[in-house]
Amino acid sequence: MTLRQYLILMSIGTVVCFVAWFFVILSLDPTQAGFLGFFFFYASLFLAIFGLFSVIGFLVRWKILKDDEVVFRHVKRTFRQAIILAAAVIFSLLLLQLRLLTWWNGILLVLLLLALEGLIFTNRRNSIPTDYV
Repeated sequence: MTLRQYLILMSIGTVVCFVAWFFVILSLDPTQAGFLGFFFFYASLFLAIFGLFSVIGFLVRWKILKDDEVVFRHVKRTFRQAIILAAAVIFSLLLLQLRLLTWWNGILLVLLLLALEGLIFTNRRNSIPTDYV
């Protein structure tokens, strides 16, 4: 898959997910939706935010770094960071819905996600290939 195909497919998928999310908002009553209604709400919102962060994050990273030879690394990194950011937004909304989101919970969530990203980043850099063992 080329970079252009990836960006086009991710953009189309993101638009479809936002349309699905708006459809869920307009068609479901939150007081009568139950578990399945909230699942569709959060799942479509997660996919839409993930796609948005992934495409915009890649384009920003590509314009700033202007390094054409390692584009797939930018895609992987942006993909991973988009998942983490989308999960942070969804988890924050879930905490807000349950009335458990406070300033210190928000700080703990941000620190947890930063630690997760740092752990993944440092693990990838210092990993030893198993071919030589």
